[in-house]
This record gives sequence, structure tokens and C-alpha cells, in this order.
Amino acid sequence: MQTLTTPGRFRWRIVALLFLATTINYIDRQVLSFTMTDDLFRKEMLGLPLDQELTKEAIDRFKILYSDVDAAFKFAYAIGFLLVGWLIDKIGTRRGFALGIMVWSIAATLTTFVQSIVGLRWTRAILGLGESANFPSSVKTISEWFPRRERSFAHGLFNAGTNVGIILTALVIPYLILQLGWRSSFFLTGVLGFVLLGFWWFTYSKPERNTKVSSAELAYIRRGQEKPTPIRPSWGQLLGFKQTWAFAVGKFLADPIWWFYMTWLPDFFNSNDALDQKLDLKSFGLPFLIIYVVSDAGSIFFGWLSTQFMSLGWSANRARKTTMLICALCVVPIFFAAQTNSLTVAIGLISLATAAHQGWSANMYTFASDLFPRNVVASVTGIGGMFGAVGGILLALLSGRIITAFGYLPMFIITSGAYLTALIIIHLILPKLDPVKAEELEKAGHWGVLSPK
Repeated sequence: MQTLTTPGRFRWRIVALLFLATTINYIDRQVLSFTMTDDLFRKEMLGLPLDQELTKEAIDRFKILYSDVDAAFKFAYAIGFLLVGWLIDKIGTRRGFALGIMVWSIAATLTTFVQSIVGLRWTRAILGLGESANFPSSVKTISEWFPRRERSFAHGLFNAGTNVGIILTALVIPYLILQLGWRSSFFLTGVLGFVLLGFWWFTYSKPERNTKVSSAELAYIRRGQEKPTPIRPSWGQLLGFKQTWAFAVGKFLADPIWWFYMTWLPDFFNSNDALDQKLDLKSFGLPFLIIYVVSDAGSIFFGWLSTQFMSLGWSANRARKTTMLICALCVVPIFFAAQTNSLTVAIGLISLATAAHQGWSANMYTFASDLFPRNVVASVTGIGGMFGAVGGILLALLSGRIITAFGYLPMFIITSGAYLTALIIIHLILPKLDPVKAEELEKAGHWGVLSPK
């Protein structure tokens, strides 16, 4: 018979489900960054004859158009974050996430049939709208299924799916493109989303409705959580809290860097003349496997580290910020990756930086669940995600133009200082991670009351 000291571990199966969803989410969004290195894809998107040689001018023009496509994805992603965060808090995680999965899977599959850069821009925008559901849904799920002290580790585990998704994409997609053509990569990855949709719909429920959760585990989860509140604030009212702005700043400055890695690393390794050897569709697999396995380890390790600090008696403020400082310092050396001629050194520096980003991200996501009642966590996460996507839009619009004019060094310089800057601003806004209390929400204005579900 289970007791409160051995509460059961079903909640970790929920993390596994979120890990799977995040993996497939990232496979669908990452396909394009590898496909864009394929010459046939470039020619079709530029409207060039397939037997015509690609000139440097044509490739540079493609990179600028690719930046615009990437910006369209992030624009829709930003809008989606706000809408989806609100929707999930309103209709629940199960239905809200299912809707997001369906939209992104349709968009991924439709990309199979695009004929031009305009069509590509539209399908990527729809993809961004659907994929914005992943993190608000996952963060809200963690807030519902886990006590506060376990959340950073749980976030680190599900967030590791981002890296696994990229690894699988790097290993499988180049092979598909070489063997079956670039359209096959979008079709097959889109189908994965529909498989996930069925799996999510028929397996997920809240802990109190799940018959496989013991009474001891449910009591353990609830004992370590904030008390729920019937208050539902608007976006404008949430923006009145400094806690929201601290979270938003961390996302605005750090998320675009991760987007940059995802969007441009294949091209960096494919076209950087400084490197002693270049990568292509036949050789991407092993280097990207190394980068994102290390990145996965960073997500789990830094999530675990924050939890360990708290188990030693550290406050959430000290534990989270110390961990994030370590992550920020690990990113600083990355600017040298654009200067070295050693592929091995470049891979090592990028691996360290991506691992640090994932550790940063795992701890940032705990901000929303640490600082706000769980019934508004998805809305707060949506606001932060929207700010991150806006930062991503700005960087995306500039990236192709900067890279074609000056190379990759300016981009890596931006990357190296982003996290330290973010942490300093976060600390100035929020010297202590004091959670928002129900009384503060009530004083902020007139609130709607949640109807029981």
C-alpha cells in the first residue's frame, strides 16, 4: 500500500507524454532548416529551371527570402501564443493542446504541395499558429501534475524533447531528401502529428480524473502546489505584474537565440568558408547528434541542478538565478565558433551553448508556474512566448541580411551576450521571485470567475 512517502510515479508518465509531443513538434518545425540546403528545393522556391546552376547571387537571394519565411512562422507563432494561452486556460489542456496538434499537423502535411516561396510562407505561418500550443500546454500540465519542488526537473525532461526532435530530424530527413526528394520529408513528418493527436486525446486527463493515479500520489501532488484561485485575469491585467515582465524579458532575449540555432546552423556548417571542412545532407547526422545530445543533457542537468539547490534549503530565487547565471556564462564563448577553422571546436562551442540554452529554458518555464496560480499559468506562458516570438521575428528579419553581408560573426556576438543581459534585467525587475497572491489579483481590477469544470 502506497503512503505519502512513496506516493507513486504515474506523474512521470505524463512527462514522457509531453516529451513525445515536444519531440514531434520539433521534428515538424525543424525539417525546413535541413531542406533549405537542398539545391533542388532552392531552385523550385526561386522559380528557376532545375537544370540551371545556382549562382552565389541566387543563393544569397534565397537566404533573404528564407529569412522572411522564418519571420512569417514566428509572427504566427507570436499571435498563436497569446490566443492559445488564453484558450487553454478557458477550455482545458486536453482540448486546447489537441486543437494545436491538429492545426500544426495539417500545415506540415500541406507543405508537401507548395510550389513557391509564397506558398511556403503561408504553410509555415499556419504551422507556427498550431505549434504555439505546445509549451503553454506542457507548462500548464506540469503545474497541474507536479509539486513546486519537482517542476524544474520535470520541465527539463519534457523540454529535452526539443533536442531529440532535432537529432531525429538531422539523422532521418537528409536521408529522405536524398532518396525520395524533399517533398517526402514534409509529408512523413506531418503524418507523425496525426499519430500524436490520437495518442494525446485517448490517454491524457487531469490527475484527479485519472484512475491510475493513487490517492497517495494525488495528495502528494496537491500538497506541494499553490492553492487554486477562481480568478481569471485578462492579458492586460497580467501585464500589470512585474513577475510577468521578468518572464517576458527572459523569453524575449533568449528565445530568438534558440530560433537562430534551429534555423541557421545547417547553413552555417554548409556554407562557412572559415571551417576546415563543410557539412552537407550526407554528413549532417553525426555533428548534429553530438550537439543536441549534449543539449539534451544540459536541459536535464540544469533542471536537476536547480531542484538540487532547492533540496539543500536554497530559496527558489537563489536556486533558479544561480543556475541561470551558470547557463549564461556557458554561452559567452560561442562567438569564437564563427572565427575558428576547426569544425570540431565549432561543434564543441555550439554544443555547450545549446546545452546552456536548454538549461536556461527549463528554469525559465518554472517562472510561470512558480509565480502564478496554476489556472493562469498557460496565459502567462503564452504572454512570455509571444515576447520570445517577437524577438525571434526581429532577429529572423535581420539574420539573412546580416549573414549575406557580414558572415556569421555578428550573429554569434549577439548570441554570446544575450543571456547575461537577460539575467541582469530579470534581477532588476524581480530581485526576489515572490509569487503573485490571490489578494493581489483581486486588487488589480475586476476579475471574471471561473465556472467549475
